Amino acid sequence: MISVMAGLATAAILFIVTVGLSLIFGTMRVINLAHGTFYMLGAYLVTVTFGAVSSRALGFTVMLLVSAAIVAVVGLLIEVLVLRRLYGSDHLLQLLATWAILMILDQVAIMVWGPQNFTAALPRAFNGSVQMNGQQFPQYDLFLIGVALAIALALWLILQRTRFGRLVRAAVQDVELIRVLGVNVNRLYTQVFVVGTFLAALGGALMGPATSVGPGIDMNIIVEAFIVSVIGGLGNIWGAAIGAIIIGLFQSIGNLYVPELASLAPYIVMILILVIRPHGLLGKVEG
Repeated sequence: MISVMAGLATAAILFIVTVGLSLIFGTMRVINLAHGTFYMLGAYLVTVTFGAVSSRALGFTVMLLVSAAIVAVVGLLIEVLVLRRLYGSDHLLQLLATWAILMILDQVAIMVWGPQNFTAALPRAFNGSVQMNGQQFPQYDLFLIGVALAIALALWLILQRTRFGRLVRAAVQDVELIRVLGVNVNRLYTQVFVVGTFLAALGGALMGPATSVGPGIDMNIIVEAFIVSVIGGLGNIWGAAIGAIIIGLFQSIGNLYVPELASLAPYIVMILILVIRPHGLLGKVEG
């Protein structure tokens, strides 16, 4: 029971980060290697820059949103100044551009916060545990699961009940059609990229107090996010949820029974899925 809950807590963060990546790719067809760097910036802001106001639940919640919003502004500038000029280009050019952005932001982070790792205390409101099946489970992990569920519900409502959601779904199907119908596709892309960046930064901000924050965490999370995306189907946000749950449970239960192989679980699962279903569980063949 505890291992399953721990796996769901891991899946919660993976989902929050990966769903932003899938939203961007599904709508814009941009493979954003810098996505993990937005996660890292969110973690740095919460852990180092705003760590002093993180002890209370309200302050912590505001801090999460402010941190993610600041990084979303960075994403806005990157989309407008760089990526907008590469739409329609070969995927390789987009990969190289986002890779260059990743390297630049990594170096900026080292210049601002230094090469050392940081840890921060959990807010007092979540720094306890609850009893489950005779064992203690961290309250903060329950908080992470709750946030992920809230984000999933919010995304569903936005995609199904708002004009923005309808445009996003239409762009996933045929972006040229909505362009002909007079939709400002560039503005839609900007909005989608900002939302995706916000989600990546929010994932990092949420993980900031629960892990060691330092150079390299962006590389780790982007690898895991791509694995989750491939398993669920690149560009499918609900596939991201399924992929995150699969990886989270495999890692958690693997740590319990075969800890020496647990770190390999994501790669093993990805290979199996690719062999059985090359486009992922919910992915579609590109036309």
